[in-house]
Amino acid sequence: MSDIGDWFRSIPAITRYWFAASVAVPLVGKLGLISPAYLFLWPEAFLYRFQVWRPVTATFYFPVGPGTGFLYLVNLYFLYQYSTRLETGAFDGRPADYLFMVLFNWICIVITGLAMDMQLLMIPLIMSVLYVWAQLNRDMIVSFWFGTRFKACYLPWVILGFNYIIGGSYPMDLGGRNFLSTPQFLYRWLPSRRGGVSGFGTPPASMRRAADQNGGGGRHNWGQGFRLGDQ
Repeated sequence: MSDIGDWFRSIPAITRYWFAASVAVPLVGKLGLISPAYLFLWPEAFLYRFQVWRPVTATFYFPVGPGTGFLYLVNLYFLYQYSTRLETGAFDGRPADYLFMVLFNWICIVITGLAMDMQLLMIPLIMSVLYVWAQLNRDMIVSFWFGTRFKACYLPWVILGFNYIIGGSYPMDLGGRNFLSTPQFLYRWLPSRRGGVSGFGTPPASMRRAADQNGGGGRHNWGQGFRLGDQ
């Protein structure tokens, strides 16, 4: 148990709470402590019955069962891997910026969910974070199942198809104007430690340095790839 505790405490804070909620809420529904009917995002219940908790519970809830357990575990793995890599990589030292990005993605997904009657939001939010990671590392070569290898920019679409098969877009362009900035109250709550990403549309410092070294043209060689799950 101490090993599990040490591993859990080693997860960066935002990813740790997100991961914990994504385990706890499905468990609560599975044990029947709260009826799963209260955990889905139903537009009528949210808009007309003022059940305001539904966008939150729908983000963490997943109906785990014999036919969905594998899909749930795979996406829980994606949450842990790619949220951790973003929080400790491009957003390292800037938890407020990372939390703001996740919240912005979540708001967009909730609005889309209400409009399109999406009752579960766990996988869309995980996919949005994976998409951001893939765009920041778009030229990195990754390996998927059965030895397939491709650039990271294609990973979200591969996983989207994978989820569709076993379970029966958020555009971001690095560079240009900074249209969204992290609110100052998040900086007061989660102070930055050192440089990194600030807001949307601005590449991280490492990418700017690489562009400068290459004369501002071409793409950076991100080096050797890795297999999913390797640190």
